[in-house]
Amino acid sequence: MSWIKDIVNQLIKKYRSNNPFELANFKNVHVIEWNLHDEIKGFYKYDRKNQYIFINSNLDDITKRFVCAHELGHSQLHTRVNTPFLRSTTYLPVSKIEVEANTFAVELLLPDECLYEYVSTNITIKEVTATYGIPEQICHLKNF
Repeated sequence: MSWIKDIVNQLIKKYRSNNPFELANFKNVHVIEWNLHDEIKGFYKYDRKNQYIFINSNLDDITKRFVCAHELGHSQLHTRVNTPFLRSTTYLPVSKIEVEANTFAVELLLPDECLYEYVSTNITIKEVTATYGIPEQICHLKNF
């Protein structure tokens, strides 16, 4: 999914940041922390040309950062798609767009430049991604 990496790199270059909260602000995507059900970490919503990222206010800061990056991925890759709506009304599988949003988040939070620091060390990719707040289950999505 090198096309996702290209989109992420363009964002980072244009706004000189890989902070998902800053990028959301630059892209006029409203980030709202809300007391959501324990099973919901966050979601993206598009409504009448407005974009929103809702993040569960009960999460720790590292998880909030990843969730924001993931949902920002939806805002950039799937602008008009409301995944909660898809799940509840269309019954279409949303796994493809979730993988794409996870890939976006991994590429955003762990740019290649950061990985170069670890090339001559014995640190594994799982250890590096954990340092950057990326869940172990999706560290394989990093394209390097």
